Amino acid sequence: MPRANLFFPLAALLPLPFLALGPVFGGWFAFIALCYLSAFTFLVDESVEITDAADHQTSRFGLLFADSITILLALAHLVLLPLAILAISGMDGLSIWENALNFCAFGLFFGVISTANAHELIHRTGRFRHTLGKWAFISILFGHHVSAHLAVHHRHVATPLDPNTARLNESFYSYFRRAWIGSFKSGLTAEARKLQRGLLSVHNPYVIYFAGAAVFLTLAFVLAGFKGLLIYLGFAVFAQIQLLLSEYVQHYGLERRILKGGVYEPVGLIHSWNAPHVFSAALMLNAPRHSDHHAHPSLQYSELKTLSAQGAPMLPRSLPVMSCIALAPAFWRRVMNPRVAAWFRQRDAMDQN
Repeated sequence: MPRANLFFPLAALLPLPFLALGPVFGGWFAFIALCYLSAFTFLVDESVEITDAADHQTSRFGLLFADSITILLALAHLVLLPLAILAISGMDGLSIWENALNFCAFGLFFGVISTANAHELIHRTGRFRHTLGKWAFISILFGHHVSAHLAVHHRHVATPLDPNTARLNESFYSYFRRAWIGSFKSGLTAEARKLQRGLLSVHNPYVIYFAGAAVFLTLAFVLAGFKGLLIYLGFAVFAQIQLLLSEYVQHYGLERRILKGGVYEPVGLIHSWNAPHVFSAALMLNAPRHSDHHAHPSLQYSELKTLSAQGAPMLPRSLPVMSCIALAPAFWRRVMNPRVAAWFRQRDAMDQN
């Protein structure tokens, strides 16, 4: 297998043994996993030269291998989640600092790798893979994201009709509330319209989202009582915040024009922010190559390209770094608003030409 094809599975799989050993042998393993998912990723991103040449052609065997990794990561997520709840609830007798390290390490894995992997899976046409991705989202109490993402976000991205597109000058904190509630409602409406049987139809996937959430909440309580329930809710909120941070960053301030007849222009490469940094892209299954994903949603993650030379707008730093900056709204606006303004000028210049 070409070395490039091994890069993605190795990057995403490497923290798994350290996460699994952290609850058993203590804080050092959790510390290694946490450093890998944060400081090490940042340092490698900043050290590796960024060019479109980092895009690789993938062989058929490579595609099959990359596809199998998504299944492994989803199954690992469903195993690690109860393990983390048991460990941090005090069942393994870890110190408060070891529990804090484990919570942060597991939380980053669930919010960075698991959500990116679940996103990849819900775009697959095979029922097994799609179902795995759906249950990964249900496990973080965010099942409605499946419906909202597929039926609303990809269709209406960069328009006011998409609750997951961040508006210019909108802080992440305002966006989180609006996007969570808006995607819940818009996804529910889209599913009801698709079924033509009303909101309460047993065929509505929201029934599965609610039932699945109730099952996971009950399991957390059975595993570790009220403490386990609170830890589980903490993981779910932490993962949801990281997922919506990515959505916020990748579409902030971008808009599709309204054409004659009142319809929006087709989704293009210019309607998503991208981050070409190699290591975090591998860690997040190429989620930062977002323009190519929106232009070609059926492409497997290992096939996505940066496309900066074709006009895909680039973020000044990696997606994880920009997500951290988004938590400071004033700083975020200083960094991104001039880039959004430049994006509008470039788009208008293209129209004139």
